[in-house]
Amino acid sequence: MLLALLVAAVAVDTWLAASTRALRFTRANYASARLGDSVGVDLLIRNSGRRRFRGEVRDAWAPSARALPRCHRVDIAPGHCVQVTTQLVPVRRGDQLSTVVTARSIGPLGLAGRQSSQSVPCLLRVLPPFLSRKHLPSRLAKLREIDGLLPTLTRGQGTEFDSLREYVVGDDVRSIDWRATARRADVVVRTWRPERDRRVIIVLDTGRTAAGRVGVDPTARDPAGWPRMDWSVDAALLLAALASRAGDHVDFLAHDRVLKAAVFGSSRTELLAQLVDAIAPLQPELIETDWRATVAAIVHRAPRRALVVLLTDLNAAALGESLLPVLPQLAARHQVILAAVTDPRLDQLACGRSDAAAVYEAAAAERARNDRRAIASRLRRRGVDVVDAAPPQLAPALADSYLAMKAAGRL
Repeated sequence: MLLALLVAAVAVDTWLAASTRALRFTRANYASARLGDSVGVDLLIRNSGRRRFRGEVRDAWAPSARALPRCHRVDIAPGHCVQVTTQLVPVRRGDQLSTVVTARSIGPLGLAGRQSSQSVPCLLRVLPPFLSRKHLPSRLAKLREIDGLLPTLTRGQGTEFDSLREYVVGDDVRSIDWRATARRADVVVRTWRPERDRRVIIVLDTGRTAAGRVGVDPTARDPAGWPRMDWSVDAALLLAALASRAGDHVDFLAHDRVLKAAVFGSSRTELLAQLVDAIAPLQPELIETDWRATVAAIVHRAPRRALVVLLTDLNAAALGESLLPVLPQLAARHQVILAAVTDPRLDQLACGRSDAAAVYEAAAAERARNDRRAIASRLRRRGVDVVDAAPPQLAPALADSYLAMKAAGRL
């Protein structure tokens, strides 16, 4: 008898519960946030049914989006709307897609209800955090010193004519302008500045070596650290911001076996925004990078001399078999920098002597370090500047290498 009453009560409660099919969900189709930042995604819920809706609504996202709260308790009268906000704190760069919105309607007795799910698409683009932007003011100050815009002890060196001034003791006699000297009846010298309007091509390797995790995650979300590609992305953003401020034209390529993304011909004001948007959805592929195809793409898009920055790993096996054979073709046309992030754990493992296992790990780490030094030496002998730095130092080290080339007039 009691079981029959309970079944009847559940049936009545289910019948009295508002229909979840009568709910209509709307929201913006696009949102963006920097990695590690919080962003709110709004969901507008309209009750088009004839009964009051009491229950819960869950806006489901992938686990890496870190959606909170898991469920929203709502009470919506017929014909009315309610807006709920889900806070997302993404822990992975790239595009995040919402899954489904699940509504659960509870009957007036609280014994049973109805539940259904609807697809309400929404895209969250998680942008690179650009942590190295803190180094930009100091590098811009160095750039102004090189350009001679700030008072310095030495004039910025370069090969582009800047102005004429009177000769002072200590000036290079090779800079004397004899025609101007004859006209003014005083010794006049030319001053120079680093070249402007040069072309910088940043090439991001998205092959398997870019997937390895190194260092410590700056967002403190993943103890395994960031992928190598994310450290390279951070260095690319700092270099692009600096080079564009220096008056150079910056282009970007992401390549493994095929072209993954490209930014060409952007204006100075739009460069960073377009670069961030192109980089955000990129993920490393577990395949070997085809450097022959990559070099062919660079040469095709940049027939004139430029500074080519290769952001990859100093992996002796990968570079020795694929990059070194085609490097002369690239180095003959362009000035080349190869920037790589080193794994700080190699230095830690190389010091291990506590037991037999630690000694074997130390030997393996030392072998890996020697291989990196060997491939770096081979690259330098072929005219390539190599920047090999720990994860947080890669971006400023690459920026300093660019400024040193500017100051020496090598671009």
